[in-house]
Amino acid sequence: MKTIAPTQPALIRRAGLSLLSAILIAGLAACAGTPPTAQMALSKAAVERADTSAAVDAPVQVAAARLKLSQANAAFANKDFELARRLAEQAEADATLAESQARSARSARSLAEVREGIRQLRDEMSRK
Repeated sequence: MKTIAPTQPALIRRAGLSLLSAILIAGLAACAGTPPTAQMALSKAAVERADTSAAVDAPVQVAAARLKLSQANAAFANKDFELARRLAEQAEADATLAESQARSARSARSLAEVREGIRQLRDEMSRK
């Protein structure tokens, strides 16, 4: 029985595909295996800031940020670094939203106070 040897271009193509596959697999493994320590630290700091500055005016968003950070910590502990990174990013975004909403609520209260002061001044001026 006679075997047919692959041609040189077929061997090169097969070797190229094998090399490309190995590079892609190594690249994906490297991405998935990198712990998101910087993102975790940023998220923790953002949630702590929101806890301090927004807990009263945006409690729902602060709670969401805390929950996502807790889930990110659990994923990190389980070495699911991609999930940990995504959850940490979401926690940071929720914390930033909480701070923005709290600033907005404080601004609205300040505006209401200023308007009330103006109204009182107008009332006082109209009596004179």
